[in-house]
Amino acid sequence: MLTLASTYTFGDALLTVLELALFIAWLCLLFYVFADIFRSHDLSGGAKALWCLLVFIFPMLGCLAYLIVRGGGIHERALVTQRQNEDAVRTYIRQAAGTQGSASLGELERLSALHKQGSLTDEEFQSAKDQLLTKT
Repeated sequence: MLTLASTYTFGDALLTVLELALFIAWLCLLFYVFADIFRSHDLSGGAKALWCLLVFIFPMLGCLAYLIVRGGGIHERALVTQRQNEDAVRTYIRQAAGTQGSASLGELERLSALHKQGSLTDEEFQSAKDQLLTKT
């Protein structure tokens, strides 16, 4: 064990760290390529299967071939997906916030208008307002 430690120099350690960093970068690229393959709506199911097969059988060559052939659109497809997700979140937030708040506000405005017209007495207005506010 002592001889192994003496032969493993600082340069060997730096080379190991470099190899590990390159391996992690390659894994990130591999996952990014797979994500883009499945994110692409312009590829048919057969084309997706062939790209996956190529990347599985020849990982380094498959990733490089994918980047050469389809690399220009990776960023655009990622942006489209991101925009769709943001729009879906905004729509959900608007729907969730608007269902209780706008209905209550509209009802309060209607009650206030009826009260100002004299159709509702003070007691009826207060009772209806209390019911509406306790409901939300």
